[in-house]
Amino acid sequence: MESIKSQSYEVHLEELAEAALKQHIAKSNYSKVFVLVDENTKKYCLPSFKNKLGHPIDNIFEIISGEEHKNINTCSQVWQLLSDHDGDRKSLLINLGGGVLTDLGGFVASTFKRGIDFINIPTTLLSMVDASIGGKTGVDLGALKNQIGVINQPQMVLIFPEYLKTLEDRQIKSGFAEMLKHGLIQDADYWKALKDSDDYANAQCIKKSIAIKNDVVTQDPTEQGLRKILNFGHTLGHAIESYCLEHEERPTLLHGEAIAIGMILEGYLSHELKGLSKLSLEEIKRTFLKYFAPVDFSQEDINAILELLKYDKKNSHGNVNFVLLQAIGKAIADVKVPENLFHKAFAYYKE
Repeated sequence: MESIKSQSYEVHLEELAEAALKQHIAKSNYSKVFVLVDENTKKYCLPSFKNKLGHPIDNIFEIISGEEHKNINTCSQVWQLLSDHDGDRKSLLINLGGGVLTDLGGFVASTFKRGIDFINIPTTLLSMVDASIGGKTGVDLGALKNQIGVINQPQMVLIFPEYLKTLEDRQIKSGFAEMLKHGLIQDADYWKALKDSDDYANAQCIKKSIAIKNDVVTQDPTEQGLRKILNFGHTLGHAIESYCLEHEERPTLLHGEAIAIGMILEGYLSHELKGLSKLSLEEIKRTFLKYFAPVDFSQEDINAILELLKYDKKNSHGNVNFVLLQAIGKAIADVKVPENLFHKAFAYYKE
C-alpha cells in the first residue's frame, strides 16, 4: 500500500511502515532513542513495536492515558525524564499511542532543547485518521482543549492497523466520527460508502481518510483558509467535550462522541444559514444517531456549553466562527452564527 506524502514527511502503512522506520533509524545516527507510551500502549502495543523497531530503546517513558492528563504538568514530567536520561538535540522521541499521547509527545519534542525529532505511531482509529496528519501538537489549559501548542511536523507517521484490535468498540466508533466528517466536508461518495458500513476500520478506509485530510492540510498548512473546514462539528463539539470533562457528574464523552453531536448541531445551522437541504440534514442526524446514542442536555447544560464557545481557538475579534456545509461534501469556513440559532440547534438534536 503506497505511502502518503505530507508537507515534509510521509505517512507509511503496514509493512512499508516497518521498513521506513528501520531505514530511518539506520541512517539518522540518533544519540538516544526514547519511546513514550501510556499504560495501555505499554501493555498492548509496545511488545510488538520492539520487534518492528529492531533497534535498542534507550528509555521508555510512561504517562497516564486520558484527556485529563493532557496538560503542562505531564509535559514537565516528560521534559524532566528526557533531561534526566541525557536527552540531547540529537535524540529521537517515538510517540506510541492515541491522539492525546501523540499531541502531547509532539509538543514535548518540539520544545525540548528547542526541538528534537519525533515519530508518531498512532494506535487508535481517531489518531490514525486525524492526529496523524497536519503537525498540530499541544495540550489543554484546564478543561479548554488544545490551547497551548505549536504546528511542527514529525519525521514520519507509521500506521499499523493491527493495533486497532486492542481497542474496545467505543474507541473505534470515536475514530469513525472523524472519518464520517471527512466525507461530509470533502467527498460525498466517501460519506455514502461509510455511512452504512460496518467495516470501516480497515487499511483502505484509513488511507482514504488520511488522504482527504492530507490534501486539505498540504494546501493550507497553517490554517489560513481551507484547513479550517476540518473543524466542522468541532466548534460546538469541543465545547460539549470540555463541559463534560469539567463536570464530573456528567459522563465523559470521547472526542468522536462529542463531535458527532457537534456535527448534528452544526448540520442544523448549515440548513438554516447555508442552504444544506432538509433531506441531507435528516440523513446526517439519522446516521450519527445510529452509531452514537443521544445525550440528554438540560437548559442549564446548554447555557454553560454555549458560554465555553468564547474560548474556541477559531475565534477572532470576538466572533465565534463556524464551518458549515452547503451540501454534503462541500464545506464553507468562517461563518458567523446568530446566537438565537444555537438553542434551536439543540432543540433539533433533542427532537
